[in-house]
Amino acid sequence: MVSIITSSYNSSSFIAETIESIFSQTYPYWELLITDDCSTDRSVEIIEQYIQKDSRIKLFRLEKNCGAGVCRNRSISEANGRFIAFCDSDDRWRPEKLEKQLAFMREKDCALSYTSYMTCDESGKISSIVIGKRRETYFSMRCDNRIGCLTAVYDTEKVGKVFMPELRKRQDWGLWLVSVFLYSVFTFLFFD
Repeated sequence: MVSIITSSYNSSSFIAETIESIFSQTYPYWELLITDDCSTDRSVEIIEQYIQKDSRIKLFRLEKNCGAGVCRNRSISEANGRFIAFCDSDDRWRPEKLEKQLAFMREKDCALSYTSYMTCDESGKISSIVIGKRRETYFSMRCDNRIGCLTAVYDTEKVGKVFMPELRKRQDWGLWLVSVFLYSVFTFLFFD
């Protein structure tokens, strides 16, 4: 099973699209763990509507606003899946993302993989494509985070449950740097 980790803060404009993109996955063995960071909009209400539709979705709520790293860690602590994937509340995945990425990870026997990704504006218009490097190491990542959080998946059987540093910014980069010490090299999956 894949545990999909989603942090949410005032995401009512996008959270439904995020959840719908997870519903559309061709790989059906997932759970979606959303931690809300004290939203003041309709985010929680929208998430609860989806919980009524699918028991694979779970919502956790923080008592005070702490940032995305704390939210992600709360969800990671509740995760039951072998694989941990990240999809923030304003991200969307293509339907075959999990199926292709997990097949790749099994074939290559890798602990963490990532992909290229597209960026878009608030209307959904594609604005750029971020092409990932074939391999990342601790040395290649020291000065720049080249892994989009929404693309990363790690295998808890190989590295355990790894948590993000509880920083307000760049917590994902901290996770990748810590993980590199556990596994030494990240493997890139190129989607055609």
